[in-house]
Amino acid sequence: MGEKRILCIGLVCLDIISVVESYPAEDTDTRCCSQRWQRGGNASNSCTVLSLLGAPCAFMGSLAPGPPALGNGGLCFLPPPMSWVPAPGGLLSHQPVSFPAGFSNLPDVTAEDFERVELSQYKWIHWEGRNAVEQVKMLQQVEEHNRACPVSQRVATSVEVEKPRQELYQLFGYGDVFVSKDVAKDFGFHSAAETVKGLYGRVRPGAVLICPWAENGADAMGPDGRLVHVDAFSPETIVDTLGAGDTFNAAVILALSQGKHPTHTSFQGALWGAGRGRWLWGELPATPVPAGDAVGSGAGAPAVGGAPGYSSPSRGRCRERGGGAGCGGSSRLLQSQQGAL
Repeated sequence: MGEKRILCIGLVCLDIISVVESYPAEDTDTRCCSQRWQRGGNASNSCTVLSLLGAPCAFMGSLAPGPPALGNGGLCFLPPPMSWVPAPGGLLSHQPVSFPAGFSNLPDVTAEDFERVELSQYKWIHWEGRNAVEQVKMLQQVEEHNRACPVSQRVATSVEVEKPRQELYQLFGYGDVFVSKDVAKDFGFHSAAETVKGLYGRVRPGAVLICPWAENGADAMGPDGRLVHVDAFSPETIVDTLGAGDTFNAAVILALSQGKHPTHTSFQGALWGAGRGRWLWGELPATPVPAGDAVGSGAGAPAVGGAPGYSSPSRGRCRERGGGAGCGGSSRLLQSQQGAL
């Protein structure tokens, strides 16, 4: 068996990004300089960054394999590739892509879906907080698996609590935790330092709690109780901030999965990556190549595959979140000119 992988579970979706000269005022018409459709979603983005950083990884989430599946929200399997990077169907096509209005109800991964995952293939599993009740069941499955394994074979876990929704707060008790500024404010905190000190009692013993705070950097606390702060990295030119938080999460997960403690050096690297991540993605040209349709389509079959590819960024944008990814086309593959991502 090769090196164990990092699995990211959560959303992959279609981002419709309109590029304008300046952010539009409310109730005004603004000419669009350009528009692009590209894959988005927190877990999907983080998986891409992990792949670009050289980490063996995989993504698990709901995909629509093509037009026939749009009506019933079908799911599909993608085989875990070794040297290819699957992208959701149609997102990189030059042909018009259409999907029904309101197509945004693809089912989230369930605990029953997760039972089909071979946990021994993974060293780390990260959840984007969504359907928390089901995700808690998944995390408990990992805990049960770990109890039967020697320490060296156990699967580490992490969760992202981004939305200020009460249902998601039960995830604090599982794995290492990324908590957003919005959630921190919902608890009444006004800084990352206040947040990690105030919420650390909610995480499981031995966990790391991380709170990024945009231009103010990030703070973290581990089992030793020491507060770690790093300032944000400020690039000379900001290309696009879309996905910066997902880039940060991926870089921290990679560092922690390699046994690095939440030190100043580890988190400084993660913040640097968040500042430069979108620019770096733009440097990786990718060429779409034909691929077979996704197999095993049908409700209850989550998509599991290597990290999806990413289209290059443009100037500043306004974003509209479309339905689940895979709208209007069969699965396609990307091959980077730098080899397997």
